Amino acid sequence: MNAPIVIVGAGQTAAQAAASLRQGGFDGGLVIVGDEPHPPYQRPPLSKKHLAGSFAGERLGLKAETFYTEARIDLRLGATARAIDPRERRLGLADGTRLAYSRLLLATGSRPRALALPGAGLGGVHRLRTRADVARFQGELRPGARLAIVGGGYIGLEVAATARELGLAVTVIEAADRLLSRVVSPVVSRFFHDLHLTHGVAIRTGAGVEALEGDERVTGVRLSTGETLGADMVLVATGGLPNAELAAEAGLAVEDGILVDEACRTSAPGIFAAGDVARFPSRRYGRRIRLESVQNAVDGAKAAAAAMLGESPLYDPVPWFWSDQYDAKLQIAGLSTGYTHAEVEGDPASGSFAVAYRDGGRLLAVDAVNWPRRHMEARRALAEEPPIAVAP
Repeated sequence: MNAPIVIVGAGQTAAQAAASLRQGGFDGGLVIVGDEPHPPYQRPPLSKKHLAGSFAGERLGLKAETFYTEARIDLRLGATARAIDPRERRLGLADGTRLAYSRLLLATGSRPRALALPGAGLGGVHRLRTRADVARFQGELRPGARLAIVGGGYIGLEVAATARELGLAVTVIEAADRLLSRVVSPVVSRFFHDLHLTHGVAIRTGAGVEALEGDERVTGVRLSTGETLGADMVLVATGGLPNAELAAEAGLAVEDGILVDEACRTSAPGIFAAGDVARFPSRRYGRRIRLESVQNAVDGAKAAAAAMLGESPLYDPVPWFWSDQYDAKLQIAGLSTGYTHAEVEGDPASGSFAVAYRDGGRLLAVDAVNWPRRHMEARRALAEEPPIAVAP
């Protein structure tokens, strides 16, 4: 009997890859190994509607409960993968089980970056990645409570908006000189800075965190300026790290993610990777990139499934992302890293505008705020840009 295809990780990439394998005609054994107790579920609502309590947990599932049974998918939940033996093609689990595989897909995702600071282990210090994280955090969200958010990126700002709507006093602390500094231009940063100020969020930019203070539970955040901000709870939202340790320990090539080729193949025969954990060559941008997005999870899973079925996909997507904050929707098409100039389209004061990023005459990305048509136009335009050779 042939060994099954095994997928490690039970997130969006895993769910899509399993569905694509069945849709592609794969009729053999199919196993998904996930360390959470839940079947694959949506993560974007965790920092927004699910956190606010308006999107119930049972609605988060990516597939109907019957899907996995009807598709004959062996869903092993609460199971942690501990080791890969590429030579024997076996996956070892924490309970001692050794699973043989014909092909292995690593869809292990990413995790929040931890704060390596005094007080990081105090009670009331939270991160936001799983349903369990949300459940712990929700228990402390009460009107009037003081929430300090360390990090002014997507997650930090989305939680700030949600917490303000729940009546909390919110302070966002960002070490850089502006919000969203790694992903948008100063124009877009200013728009969201002003938006949060209008909704009563206190913002400290250019302020590092030296320590979280308190005895058993956090009571304050000490800044690099010497000031201490009182806090009843802290959310750490300082970016993500790829869960690539399993691959690295098995001898696979890893560099800020698992290195894969244009067909999602790793450096080991029969092993593939996709989603947040994979770093792939993009001829669209002339370099290797790693993306943390729903788009990459879904499209990467489809490409990996095709490759596991013997096809030769060329995975080089137009990346896109979105963020909902209050009544503002930011939609990003492409990657603006390395832009030489940015062109503002429309009037930010109107609440609906866009910024196009270019490197010389080449379009790299477009940020659209409350302008969905411009976002779709940008995705089409980016798809037509000629490829660039990827540096080795």
